[in-house]
Amino acid sequence: MREVCIIGAGIHRFGRFEKTVEEMGREAAVMALKSAGVEWKQIEAAFVSNARFPVAVGHITLTPLGRTGISIIDTRAACASGVTAMQQGYMAIASGMAELVLVLGMEKMPRGFLNPEGTYAPWMVAQGFSQNSLYWALRARRHMELYGTTSAQLGKISVKNHRNGSLNPYAMYQKAMTLEEVLNSPMVNDPLTLFMICSPNEGAGAVVLASRKEARKYTSKPVILGASVHRIALFPIVISPTYRYTTKVEPIPVTTLAATAAYEKTGIGPADLDVIECQDSDAFSEIEAYEELGLCKEGDGGKLIESGDTEINGKVAVNPSGGLISKGEPLGASHLAQVVEIYWQLKGEAGPRQVKAARVGLAHVKGAGGNTGVSILKV
Repeated sequence: MREVCIIGAGIHRFGRFEKTVEEMGREAAVMALKSAGVEWKQIEAAFVSNARFPVAVGHITLTPLGRTGISIIDTRAACASGVTAMQQGYMAIASGMAELVLVLGMEKMPRGFLNPEGTYAPWMVAQGFSQNSLYWALRARRHMELYGTTSAQLGKISVKNHRNGSLNPYAMYQKAMTLEEVLNSPMVNDPLTLFMICSPNEGAGAVVLASRKEARKYTSKPVILGASVHRIALFPIVISPTYRYTTKVEPIPVTTLAATAAYEKTGIGPADLDVIECQDSDAFSEIEAYEELGLCKEGDGGKLIESGDTEINGKVAVNPSGGLISKGEPLGASHLAQVVEIYWQLKGEAGPRQVKAARVGLAHVKGAGGNTGVSILKV
C-alpha cells in the first residue's frame, strides 16, 4: 500500500445560505484545487459525501467544472458520511488506482433537531427516542450518575468550543460565551441546555489526495493521511432505547473500535496526538470522545475538561475550530471540515487558533446507526 498525502484543502463556511448544495460543494472543491495547485482535468476520481440528497448529486456538483469522464461516486453514512468518502479516496491512492483524487463533503440540512426515523423501529419513534437530543441526554445522565460528571463540566465544553469558534471565520457561531450563559440557556433535555447542542446547517469541505510521488510535484511538505477508518457499532440499535442508553451494553464502544484500527495502522497512539477534531453534537459527546479515544480513562472526561489540557494551548487541543457546537453540523460535510482544520493546523495555517508545533492530528465523527469514523493526519 502506498503512502497517501493531502496536498490541498477547501471549505465553504458553515451556516445558512441562499445557495444550492451544489454551489457550496463546487466552491469548496475549487478552493481545494487551487490550494493544491491542481486543475480539475488532472483529477482521476472524486468521492462525494452527503446524507440527504439524491443519487448523482456528486455528478451534478462537479461536472460543471468539466466533463472529464472520471468516476464520481456518492457515499453516505449518516453523520459519518464524510469519513466514507475519505476512506474511498484513501484506498484509491493507496492501492495505486489513482495518483490524484478529490474528496468532497457537502450538505444542506433542514432547521431544527434531527429526527433520524429511518434508523429506528416505528414503536421507538412513537416513544420519542429517535429525537437525538433525548438519547444524548440519557447517556449524559448515566455518566453523571456513575462518575460524578457535572453540568458545569458539560458547560465548560461549550464555553471552550464557543471561544475557539470566535476565532474561526468559517464557523456559524463566532461568539464567545460565559459558563453562566451556557448553563442558563433554555433546557432542551436535562442536563443539556440549548447552547450545549450543535445546530444542523449547511456547508461543504474538500481535500485533494495524492500519492507521495505525485505530491512532490506540488509541495515539499505534504500532510500524510495515515489512516481513514469507518466502523459501525457492535451492538444493534433495535434494543429498547431506555435500556441501551441507561445501561452500559457495548463490549467496545464504536469510537474505540475505529480509533484502535487507526492507531494500529499508523503506529500512533493517544499520547502522540497534538490536535483533535471530534464529534461534539452535544457537550457530553466530547467528554465521551475523550474517554473512547483514549485521552483519559473511563469516567475521567469531566476531569479532563476541568484540567485545561484540551484547550488550544493545552496538552492536546480538542476542537480548536470551535467544533460542531460553534460550526454547526451539515452531516455530509462535517468530517471533511474536521480534516481541513487538522490539515491547516499541521501546516501552521490556522491563524489565531493555531496549535503550537502541531505534528499529529485526529478527526473523529459519529452518527446514527453507530456509523463512526477516525482519520489520522501527520507531518
